[in-house]
Amino acid sequence: MRSLDSMANSRFLDRESRPLSRGGFQSLISAKTWLMCFLALACSFFPPGAWGAPPSFGSVTNYPVGDYPASVFCADLDGDLNLDLVVANAGSDNLSVLKNNGLGTFQAAVSYVVGNYPASVFCADLDGDSDPDLVTANLLSDNVSILENNGDGTFQNAVNYPAGDYPVSVFCADLDGDSDLDLAVANAGGDQISILKNNGNGTFQAPVTYSEGNGPLSLFCADLDGDTDLDLAAADFSGNSASVLKNNGDGTFQAPVTYPAGNGPVSIFCADLDGDSDLDLAVANSIGGNVNILFNNGDGTFGSAFSYPTVGNDSRSVFCADLNGDLALDVAVANAGSDQVTILQNSGAGTFQSQVSYLTGDGPSAVFCADLDRDHDLDLVVADAGIDYVSILLNQQIICLARPGDLNGSGKIEMTDIIYLVDYVLDKDRKNINCKGSDEGNCWNYSPICRGDVDSNGSVNLKDIVWLVNYYFDKDRLPCLGSDPGNCWTPSPNGTCCQPLP
Repeated sequence: MRSLDSMANSRFLDRESRPLSRGGFQSLISAKTWLMCFLALACSFFPPGAWGAPPSFGSVTNYPVGDYPASVFCADLDGDLNLDLVVANAGSDNLSVLKNNGLGTFQAAVSYVVGNYPASVFCADLDGDSDPDLVTANLLSDNVSILENNGDGTFQNAVNYPAGDYPVSVFCADLDGDSDLDLAVANAGGDQISILKNNGNGTFQAPVTYSEGNGPLSLFCADLDGDTDLDLAAADFSGNSASVLKNNGDGTFQAPVTYPAGNGPVSIFCADLDGDSDLDLAVANSIGGNVNILFNNGDGTFGSAFSYPTVGNDSRSVFCADLNGDLALDVAVANAGSDQVTILQNSGAGTFQSQVSYLTGDGPSAVFCADLDRDHDLDLVVADAGIDYVSILLNQQIICLARPGDLNGSGKIEMTDIIYLVDYVLDKDRKNINCKGSDEGNCWNYSPICRGDVDSNGSVNLKDIVWLVNYYFDKDRLPCLGSDPGNCWTPSPNGTCCQPLP
């Protein structure tokens, strides 16, 4: 393995070369990107076959956080159905928690002390009380910090557990099948992966280590071989490879199998990129600035890598999500060398022929995709290590195939749509809560609301309810809403509703 000093000098120097005290490491950014539930959300937000236009994002909004933000994670921390932000600040040894106001704007950061040089943060319910707790991998104190959620998005003091030599990336998952979430930690200094099993109450056993041998800097847990238990995939900086450690079914792991993955891999993500129902690998490479895609053979082994260049060099982080609503997972990459995030649009078969880049703050170190403004598309969150900000880019996707009357986006007109429309029209407090009605889960604050404007007169009112009821219950409606020829309306998804999602 390359020396730690060599790894630092070739990859982890920040913009100002801020010195750190240990082993020559300079601003190690573990570019983590994860969370399988967001992949599911990415697909469930959009009706099948609806859109395929390139994703489009608005201008950057920056929020100050701590010193040298290295990692970011989105989760509903306070139970209000809005996704909040957690940022690991490597330079100030703390976490910043920014609560969502509900429309993708955020309150001032609240800080929590963790270990020395937190390079990675993950949110998950570790103690089984249904709210997400926080865990960090602390590079220079060789431990992980656990912060339990008080239930309202505030957190208890950190409890630390030894993890290994230079822990740089952490992932929470049920590795032994006992229904609680364990910890997997990549240790860059020891060339190892540590597994800390959960006792069932959010406390953890001593780490069990597995030799990895190639300088792991990023870790992802996923079922790669289809046997329903979660395996490990790591990006190996010094080995220029991706390593896969298969789960034996009880939370112990087989020896790693390595695959060439590019020059200087620093971030890895597992996702079904080619639509064949098994999980492939996306690896961001810091040297040269590219993303390599390794397709799963269906059994947890992988073929040769396909390389896609990104804008600039020093790619730090990769995240896979459906960003344009075509049900194919795109790839977002944070490029520290060019101060941009690049979106590679999936053709649907796991090839990425088109890409677009957006300016972020200085030195983007991590990217995360999540629906921050509750408009059913996925936005971008970027940790900007060079300027101590977290940047928000809201998705501006234009829906041009939405169907008037299909209020819930299911792709067909059904009773639920009538209920939604009645709730919206008759609920007088909807303007105050920016929702369809009193149900916060049905928030809908678009204007004009073309999916509810059934009669296409530019407003949503009682007449639209009458039209929709008439259409739904009148069996001789085709090709009209009802028996009245004056109400003819042939419902069609062909461009009848172009609705911006700000």
